[in-house]
Amino acid sequence: MTGIIDSKICNIESICNLIRKLGFPYKIIDSNEKFDGISHLILPGVGAFARAMENLEKYRLLDGIKAHAAAGKPMLGICLGMQLLFDSSEEFGHSTGLGLIPGNIIKIKTDMVLPHMGWNNLKISQKIPLLENIAQDSDVYFVHSFRADTENKYIAASAEYGETIPAVVFRENIMGTQFHPEKSLKWGEKIMTNFFNIK
Repeated sequence: MTGIIDSKICNIESICNLIRKLGFPYKIIDSNEKFDGISHLILPGVGAFARAMENLEKYRLLDGIKAHAAAGKPMLGICLGMQLLFDSSEEFGHSTGLGLIPGNIIKIKTDMVLPHMGWNNLKISQKIPLLENIAQDSDVYFVHSFRADTENKYIAASAEYGETIPAVVFRENIMGTQFHPEKSLKWGEKIMTNFFNIK
């Protein structure tokens, strides 16, 4: 059973629709009491880093998320959810993150229009189960103005938008996509199927 974290700051219906389409069971987690029986955990997010962390604490979700990660179970952060996996963010000042992957979230340094929004190609640099049978230069859909600043060993794929953008990050059982798999058509469906098949 997959758990989807509902932090009350984004519409989770699109990711739920995709999971239903793919035929995997799931439940919404909006309190610490609902983590029982969860094998896989998805942390979606849209909006501001600090607000998201505040809501995870407000709705008593932090302990369950950290316990799931510590147990070695697969966990996937999507967009802002991916950014929350890191130590901190500079968005609207300094905010502390979940600290599950070393690194920080910084604003994209480019003269190009922000947010980075639309389709962009994945440059895969490391083979991980999440990217099994994902073709080099696959198109996926991004919407963001901040990016992860982390060591290359935690980056499995990147995209170019004025500078190199970490697009898929990982550390053991913890994974994250800066893009939206639920908006990325066939490649997004394949990535999500790969995630559900990770044991």
